[in-house]
Amino acid sequence: PLSAQATAMWWLIAVATTTALLDAVDGALARRTGLASAFGARFDMETDAAFTLVLCALVLQAGQAGPWVLASGLMRYAFVAAARAWPWLHAPLAPSKRRQTVCVVQITTLIVCLGPIVPPWLASALAALSLALLTLSFAIDIRTLARQRRTPLET
Repeated sequence: PLSAQATAMWWLIAVATTTALLDAVDGALARRTGLASAFGARFDMETDAAFTLVLCALVLQAGQAGPWVLASGLMRYAFVAAARAWPWLHAPLAPSKRRQTVCVVQITTLIVCLGPIVPPWLASALAALSLALLTLSFAIDIRTLARQRRTPLET
């Protein structure tokens, strides 16, 4: 028989997986039915960021990775904070399959890391790889925004 903690983790994985699948379906459904909007896309991005942070905290609490795992969940918020200091980071970015894919990989990896059958060394390695991928994705976007910004001589 499973321990109470293992049973709770499997339920948590089921809820998180269902949440992630519904998140994937709602965007596609909104686009297909013509109900997609800029607000909906922004809301989806922010809820994905919050979901990622919650998953990171759960991975940390489960002892599957160290406190560094929170970097994945805090990256969006650090980017928003950085935009206060460097307003050019507020510029819009074109929609990106890369960003969508990295988000899916990040959330899926964190859910896998919660598995009671996943040893902490493997969970840490997986979380570190997905953090590296997320960091690269943010770096690409920051580089794009830096290249797009107007210098005082261009205005």
